[in-house]
Amino acid sequence: MLDNIEGQKIPNVTFPTRQGDEWVNVTTDQLFSGKTVVVFSLPGAFTPTCSSTHLPRYNELAGVLKENGVDDIVCISVNDTFVMNAWLADQEAKNITVVPDGCGTFTEGMGMLVDKSDIGFGKRSWRYSMLVKDGVVEKMFIEPNKPGDPFEVSDADTMLNYINPNAKAPSAVALFTKPGCPFCAKAKAALKEKNIAFEEIVLGTDATSVSLKAVTGQTTVPQLYVDGKHLGDSDAVIAYVNG
Repeated sequence: MLDNIEGQKIPNVTFPTRQGDEWVNVTTDQLFSGKTVVVFSLPGAFTPTCSSTHLPRYNELAGVLKENGVDDIVCISVNDTFVMNAWLADQEAKNITVVPDGCGTFTEGMGMLVDKSDIGFGKRSWRYSMLVKDGVVEKMFIEPNKPGDPFEVSDADTMLNYINPNAKAPSAVALFTKPGCPFCAKAKAALKEKNIAFEEIVLGTDATSVSLKAVTGQTTVPQLYVDGKHLGDSDAVIAYVNG
């Protein structure tokens, strides 16, 4: 059964987590009491949709979600704490709190535990998201009960639209740079001063000069892209942040 429990309290569960070299028990009271929390749950860490879209987009929208009253963003999966910690590090998703529901206790209490033995997973979580206020579920977005792993309604944009239909998602900003470049340093400082989140693509580490020329048609850095549009060099960055 995939249960919609809007208006009800979440299950009372203690999660054994690994923090550094120590075991630390984290309770649902600690995670949810007195807070507004967005939760998204998924079949497994490191799986394709979860890694390419579901978690990254929540991480990207964390700023605007928090501007609209969300205290924390929690990802729950039926995986052990070592797997969840490794996945979080791999994703570099600093805005997400991962919670290992290794035995499926919380997920079963939510009515979301499903059998995925056909693909060798065993018992896992159905994909869903919810808005929880002080431990009470205000809204749930449960993926349709059909074969496979549907991903239609539990995404971050749907959640943001529910919380505030007028909220504007941040633009996707990428900046090509290279170490020791003073114009790059100036461009990054300008973006940071305006609190504009951006992804830095460092030549020599993340890409090469060949990639720079192939993508931008330019041979110098910095080069700024916003929502798929090439805006230009450091002067373009200054114009963008002041526009």
